[in-house]
Order: sequence, then structure tokens, then C-alpha cells
Amino acid sequence: MEMCDPFGWHEISKEKLGEIRTKLAGFENSTWNDLLIGSKKHNHSIPIGKLEKEARDRLVLLHLDDIDEVISLHLAGTERIFGIQHDVALTLLWWDPNHQVCPSFLKHT
Repeated sequence: MEMCDPFGWHEISKEKLGEIRTKLAGFENSTWNDLLIGSKKHNHSIPIGKLEKEARDRLVLLHLDDIDEVISLHLAGTERIFGIQHDVALTLLWWDPNHQVCPSFLKHT
């Protein structure tokens, strides 16, 4: 888990951390198929090349630039958690409250 800007966990309030913990606990009852296929509109893998440059640069600094993709889990609104899937587990990496790691742009806006 990153504890520094720009996508760190260090600025989360106790209340928000409790909300995240509750949401993650709910994910534990799901299979990867449920999360990434059944809920692919909200949760999905993202190829590293589609991440913002700042996120790709962080992966290099963390010596994680050899991975192909990260997992994005939707929490609420623009809030996302990013991690790296290892078999059945997810290693948490970034807290992204403003959808900045991999912004999405709506068509025709």
C-alpha cells in the first residue's frame, strides 16, 4: 500500500477507512469471476499502458513495472482502489478518490 502522494492511503480519515474496509469485506464473498466479469462495468483489470503517466512512473519506482495490468475496484462515485492480483488475493496498491489513476471520459460529452 502506497503511503505517499499522489495515490496514497495516508490522507484517509478514520471514517473513510472504515467505509473502505466494509466494501472490501463485501468483495471477499465474491469470486474473481463475479467481480471482474459480472461487475465489469465497475470492477475490471486495466492494462498498464492505459494508466496515467504518473501512475506508470510510480510502478517503475516501486519495481512493479513488469506487471501487465492492475485491478480497479469501484467503491462509490469516483472512488477506486487499485491493486495487483495474485491468484485469489489482491495486493492493495493505491487509493484513488478522484479517479485519477486511469480517468474515464464519457463519450459525447
